[in-house]
Amino acid sequence: MSAPTAPAAGRPGFGSSASGFPGQRAGHLPRTPAPSRHGPQRRLRAAFGLLGPRRERHLVDAGSLAQLSLPVGDDGMVLGIDPDNQPAILGLCRPTRLDVVLVGGTWLAQVIALRAAAIGARVAVETARPQLWSPMAQAAGGGQQCVTVHPVGRIAPQGPSPASPVLIIRDLGIRPPRSRLTTQPWQSVLTLLPYLGPTAPRLLSTADVVGIQRISPQESDIVGRVMRLGRDDVTSLPSLSDSVALWCTQKHRQYVMTQPTDAETGLLGAPRRMD
Repeated sequence: MSAPTAPAAGRPGFGSSASGFPGQRAGHLPRTPAPSRHGPQRRLRAAFGLLGPRRERHLVDAGSLAQLSLPVGDDGMVLGIDPDNQPAILGLCRPTRLDVVLVGGTWLAQVIALRAAAIGARVAVETARPQLWSPMAQAAGGGQQCVTVHPVGRIAPQGPSPASPVLIIRDLGIRPPRSRLTTQPWQSVLTLLPYLGPTAPRLLSTADVVGIQRISPQESDIVGRVMRLGRDDVTSLPSLSDSVALWCTQKHRQYVMTQPTDAETGLLGAPRRMD
């Protein structure tokens, strides 16, 4: 027995005028059937939510639309404010390398650690002074281990990823030994120097970003030569207040005042340069 056949003009989807939905024309979307007060259509409408209020449209002319704006700043961690009272941002969590050197005190390094953890980074501290870091690490996560403290040379690979970026802080004095862990995508390294030592020029010259708190005039001259600072910046470094640091690269520089939050002050105390 041969299979039943139908003319091609009557087969929906093959260029005919026929349609699988009542009232549908070729090349057009199906029309929604007329609503019914009873039966399945009422339940279907309820599943899609209630109809909104029927009011006049709100129209904005082109002149008024141009006045609307959405300010969008840089993406990263807020270091503090710049001289124009605008947020100063440091992009710690990013898919490219970032090697930071901070010539300063533990207070500013710990503020950076807390704020990095607050934006979702895991912070690993390699230090010879665990007594300075352990209380902050225990209080940072509120029960979560987002800041960990490791002895010198005992820090393991951290496994950074876009969903779990890492900040490694190395607090190892003026002559930090070489580390097995280096900067890589989603893993930044901050080296803390209490003051300049013999290896400081090399560390400063290879860093992507350098932060400098108050230092001596002799140290200012060294930093000025390595970082190509102007004379005004060199003379201002020995007189910086405890909450101000100069953050710079070989081409750019910016003074930043770090204002601690109440929680940071309660945990770390007031801003200070010396430990």
